[in-house]
Amino acid sequence: MSTRTAAPPTRIGIVGTGSHLPATVVGNDEVGARAGVEEEWIVRKTGVRTRRYAAAHEATSDLAAAAAQAALDDAGILPGQLEQIIVATSTPDHPQPATAAIVQHRLGADGVPAYDVNAVCSGFLFALDAAAARLRDGYALVVGADVYSRIIDPADRRTAVLFGDGAGAVVLGPVAEDHGLVATSLRTHGMHHRMIEVPNGGSRTPSRDVPPDDPGQYFTMDGRAVREFVTEQLPLAVKEILRKADATEEEVRHFIPHQANGRMLRDIEPSLGLTRARHHLVVDEFGNTGAASVPIALDYANRAGHLRPGDGVLLAAFGGGMSIGSALIKWGGALTP
Repeated sequence: MSTRTAAPPTRIGIVGTGSHLPATVVGNDEVGARAGVEEEWIVRKTGVRTRRYAAAHEATSDLAAAAAQAALDDAGILPGQLEQIIVATSTPDHPQPATAAIVQHRLGADGVPAYDVNAVCSGFLFALDAAAARLRDGYALVVGADVYSRIIDPADRRTAVLFGDGAGAVVLGPVAEDHGLVATSLRTHGMHHRMIEVPNGGSRTPSRDVPPDDPGQYFTMDGRAVREFVTEQLPLAVKEILRKADATEEEVRHFIPHQANGRMLRDIEPSLGLTRARHHLVVDEFGNTGAASVPIALDYANRAGHLRPGDGVLLAAFGGGMSIGSALIKWGGALTP
C-alpha cells in the first residue's frame, strides 16, 4: 500500500479538466446482437445504454491528445509550461514507445518528460499520485485513455456490453493553500491478478506463438469475482482516504467513481456512507472507458458547473491487478498561471 498526503509549502490541485469521446455512438442493439443478449438485459445488468467506439484510424494517443488539449485550454496554460506528462492506459498504441511520448509530440511539448502508467482501470489515480508527488509549483498533465473496443471479444456478453472508448485529462498546478489535493491512497492486491487480464501479447505468451484467432488475445474478466472484490474493497478505500485526510463523510460533496458498471455502483452506494455526496455517473452514456472513466466523469461534472470552490471531491477507481486508488480534493483555488 502507498499513501501520500499533500504537504506545504505549495498545495497542488486540479486547475483544468478535459475529455474526448469518439464520434461513433454504439447502441445496445448492436452490441447485444453480437453478444447474443437483449437490450433490456444489458440495461438491467449494467446500466449501459450507449458507448463510443474509436474510428478505424484512431488510436489511444489520438483520443488522449484531444482530451489533453482540452484540459490545457481549460487551465489556460501552454504545453511548454508542463513539467511532466503521464498517460494512464492499458491499451497503448504500441508495446513501445510509450503512448505518452506520442501525446507529447502531438501537443508540441518537446523535451517534457512523458511516460505511461498501467494500473488498468485504476491507472488515472496512480498517475495522479505520481504526478502530484513530483510537483512543487509547476504544472503536470495527467491523462487516462483507453480503446477497449480493440481488445474485447464481441461475442463475450460479460465484457462486450460494458466497454467503450474515450479519454479524460487533468492539469495539475499550484492552488491556494486551503484547496487542492488533500490525500491519495493506492493499493494493489496482486494475488488476484488473474481476475482481469489479456493473456496473450506479452513476454509470457508472445503473439507470434499463438494463432490469430486464439481467444487469449481478448480482454477477459471474472465478473463475479470482480464484483465481490469491489463490494468489499471500495467501502474500505473510502474509509481509508477519509481517515488519512482527517475528513468526515459529510465533507464529501461529490463522489466520482470508476464507471465500471452502473448497476453494481448503485448497489454498493449505500455501503459507502457518502449520504451528502452527489454521485456522478456517466456510465449509461459512455460505458466503462477504463482508465479514462474517472477523468471523463470529472470533466463532465466540472463543465456542468456542479463542482464549486471548496467542495470536497472524492475520486475512486478499481481495476486489474487487482488495484484500487482514491484521492480527496478540495476543489478550486487555482493560482494565476
